Amino acid sequence: MSLAAVRPVGHGLAIEVEGLHRSFGPVHALRGIDLEVALGEIHALLGPNGAGKTTLMRILSGLVDPSEGSAYVLDRRAGRSSELRAVIGMVPSGDRTFYLRLSGLENLTFFARLHGMRRRPARERAAELLAAVGLADAATRPISTYSHGMQKRLSFARALLADPQLLLVDEATHDLDPVAAQQVRDLTVAAAERGAGVLWATQRIEELHGFARTVTVLDHGTVAFAGAVTALAAMGGGDRHILQLGRASVPPASVLDGLGTLEPAADPGHFLLALAPDATLGAAIAALAAAGVEIVACRDERQPLERAFLAVTGEQAA
Repeated sequence: MSLAAVRPVGHGLAIEVEGLHRSFGPVHALRGIDLEVALGEIHALLGPNGAGKTTLMRILSGLVDPSEGSAYVLDRRAGRSSELRAVIGMVPSGDRTFYLRLSGLENLTFFARLHGMRRRPARERAAELLAAVGLADAATRPISTYSHGMQKRLSFARALLADPQLLLVDEATHDLDPVAAQQVRDLTVAAAERGAGVLWATQRIEELHGFARTVTVLDHGTVAFAGAVTALAAMGGGDRHILQLGRASVPPASVLDGLGTLEPAADPGHFLLALAPDATLGAAIAALAAAGVEIVACRDERQPLERAFLAVTGEQAA
């Protein structure tokens, strides 16, 4: 590796991308991406299908070369490097690299051996991670008998075998039930707490609260938003709820007395309640009930993160 491919060490970044482009013939998958992910940070990557998330992941893991721009991973230029492969854990969106006739334990032991572990420690580490992702009972079963969700969990376990300094996770919880998805997120948080950088691509916007601190939203290969998750949520406005009222007319604005606003929704007899920043849903409902307004039903409108995502990507609500 040339000296030009190595960055000054110690600036605390797991990923540093600047002006990154990637084209596949006439298709421009990435158009000038900038991205930074710190060590010890979980950084979310959002975007609609075709936004460029998987292409970016493949460049960072060394599977694809950029057409233009720079991508540094752990102070080294991203590329096909055995040094980088040893410190990166990759969870692809689709994984076809397991040996289907071998068991989950045999597969993980084999890959641990490739990381240089001796046979007994490799088998112990494999068993430990199988238990961590909820696959201990299926450890000796052939991979061919695993469901897609089980194979996804196995892929995540493999990414953690060598305690990587960088985790690249592409739709890790897409096919998982809530319990398994939480197991995977907990393991990710533990990896970040040990100092690993994490780039977490997902379309489950709701899982970002209390999980990722920063987020980049891609849209048609460009950065539509980059910053704190809380800042993205703020772009979606405050809490909003759909109320079905027993009366077809809007109560006087004075009823809510600064708690929020109430406007007609698309469906007859339904109204959009937008709460003021410091107001609670309970207080607003109590004020309406005290004024004699009959509330038949109440449900959440789209959450702020979802509304902000739709706004920055120009997507239409379903």
